[in-house]
Amino acid sequence: QVQLVESGGGLVQAGGSLRLSCAASGSNFAIYAMAWYRQGPGNQRDLVAVITTGGSTNYADSVKGRFTVSRDNAKNTVYLQMNSLKREDTDVYYCKAVVQIVGMRGEYDYWGQGTQVTVSS
Repeated sequence: QVQLVESGGGLVQAGGSLRLSCAASGSNFAIYAMAWYRQGPGNQRDLVAVITTGGSTNYADSVKGRFTVSRDNAKNTVYLQMNSLKREDTDVYYCKAVVQIVGMRGEYDYWGQGTQVTVSS
């Protein structure tokens, strides 16, 4: 089993910044990629940013140039630095880890519990 614990959400004014963190813990696993998604009430969960173990990144068009995803492989932790926040960035942000479990085939997705980000005008 892999557990993901997120932190760093909160209330911020438009134009401000927040940094989200997501730490993975467990045993007998290796992380292939980690990603951030966000979801508003009644909406689907959308990809915000993803980073692989090798450091390759990809971003949603709506956050390019404002958000930066990074990871500390030694700590199994992924970060999302969010700058120039807009009201439309208000959502619950979820961390996802794509992992390989020792002794098992394939890759498995694990999700964090979500952290609320609210941007006020």
